[in-house]
Amino acid sequence: MRLVKNNYVYWEFIRNLRNMDGVRQGFIEQEYISQEQHELYMKENSCFFYICLHNDIPVGYVGVIKDDIRIATHPDHQGKGVGSFMLNEVMKIHPTAFGKVKLENTASLRLFESCGFVRKYYILEKID
Repeated sequence: MRLVKNNYVYWEFIRNLRNMDGVRQGFIEQEYISQEQHELYMKENSCFFYICLHNDIPVGYVGVIKDDIRIATHPDHQGKGVGSFMLNEVMKIHPTAFGKVKLENTASLRLFESCGFVRKYYILEKID
């Protein structure tokens, strides 16, 4: 596996993975992302993302924006060390980065904790 800098070739991979049922629900913001929205976002933020390639096939992505980590592994490649690899590699580049993880996202919590992260803050919000 290796991490490569994001470029236009991978933009649609990121959008499709982010919009996948089961992946989208793991993020704090869960709305569907249109191609138009994604292109605008990537034009500003593409440089903050990396793509994980396995045998030259994209299997996940990780981004760090304002030290906040965004990470996703394609469901076909989960449980194979891809997330840990991406997280450990990106921390070499961004050693002060942190993750914001929903408490009910146990897979992400396990991933971050297995890579040495500890729970530090809880944000509570009232939902009507």
